Amino acid sequence: MTQVLAARAGKITEEMEIVAAQENVDVELIRQGVAEGTIVIPKNKNRNRSKLCGIGKGLDIKVNALIGTSSDRDQMEMEARKLKIAEEAGCHSFMDLSTGGDIDGMRKQTLSLASVAVGSVPLYQAGVEAIQKKGSIVAMTPDDLFETIEKQAADGLDFMAIHSALNFEVLNALQKTGRVTDIVSRGGSFMTGWMLHNQKENPLYEQFDRLLAIMKEYDVVLSVGDAIRPGSTADSLDEPQLKGLMVAGQLVKRALEAGVQVMVEGPGHVPLNHIEATMLLQKRLCHNVPYYILGFLATDVAPGYDHITAAIGGAYAGMCGADFLCYLTPAEHLGLPTEEDVRTGVIAARIAAHAANIARRRKNAWNRDLEMAKARVALDLDRQVELALYPDKLLASRETDNGHQCAVCGETCAAQVAAEYFGIA
Repeated sequence: MTQVLAARAGKITEEMEIVAAQENVDVELIRQGVAEGTIVIPKNKNRNRSKLCGIGKGLDIKVNALIGTSSDRDQMEMEARKLKIAEEAGCHSFMDLSTGGDIDGMRKQTLSLASVAVGSVPLYQAGVEAIQKKGSIVAMTPDDLFETIEKQAADGLDFMAIHSALNFEVLNALQKTGRVTDIVSRGGSFMTGWMLHNQKENPLYEQFDRLLAIMKEYDVVLSVGDAIRPGSTADSLDEPQLKGLMVAGQLVKRALEAGVQVMVEGPGHVPLNHIEATMLLQKRLCHNVPYYILGFLATDVAPGYDHITAAIGGAYAGMCGADFLCYLTPAEHLGLPTEEDVRTGVIAARIAAHAANIARRRKNAWNRDLEMAKARVALDLDRQVELALYPDKLLASRETDNGHQCAVCGETCAAQVAAEYFGIA
């Protein structure tokens, strides 16, 4: 029985109890959210792991990291190191986006090493194998695609990004609109090429019930991939994006009716003045299921610093209702990320998530900030280290400490002077 069906039957699963304890909420809130579809718990029935998380309404915002091999860099040992670094930095899940080398072996390595949820984009592997075995992605058959999805589900993946919300109606809108960036989704480009060459409807859309049966069998969370997402702030909220979002909403409704856990993947490039509208539309059209965003990147002109642009957009989006932030690293738009890029990306996304949790008045985040403020006034460096999301720089400051344990203002620290004046030092 899936988490959804158990919740609708009034049953509280072990996974629901774990999530409730982590979030410091009543387990009935978790059960009700799962039953309604506003909360998902990525946990494949074939996979045991040490860490679970809930994603959705009333919960802390979660952060996803990306790893994977490619034809340009097939180094599984490096990806294992990235996984360890990202977990240590506090990510809540990974997506294995491998497109090169031993894709099956890479996935099994990720599943064996990760203690958090693991997702994938099965279309990547199906497309790469079609090139290797048949000479082209367009030679891929629907059966090839669904066999890959089932294989990955059976291996234990907890969630999958599936590009189902793409059909000829959406492509027609794209062709008429004249976007600046056309299609930037890799999965979207794979499927668009396949559809146009074969003049056939997207099998992930046309055979959606077949997909749902696989997701339900293994209790995999379906992440409806954003195949038509805008790749620049200039294209945000254009007609193709909105048509794709409406199709996603229709598919979400069918997934919920089938008892499948489902969330929706969102765009990447969104200017600040579009974020609130983007969130409102997604939640309204997609039945309030969790929203998994790819950023948001608030500007297009900061290559090398897109972890910062994504943190700016991600914090605002989280305040407006985003539930799951996919990190961006400094290597976005430049090349493949290094281990340090991965760490930096997770740190930026987690800070953004924490800032949004405060804006949403999440009790744990609010209390943590309050205690940090008190520790600074009390000059309690040990407590500051304990409360800091990342205490490494705080610890490093001890090496140059001049007896003052707050910022860099020395004896004229405003907080310390005020505390002495009011008799609370």
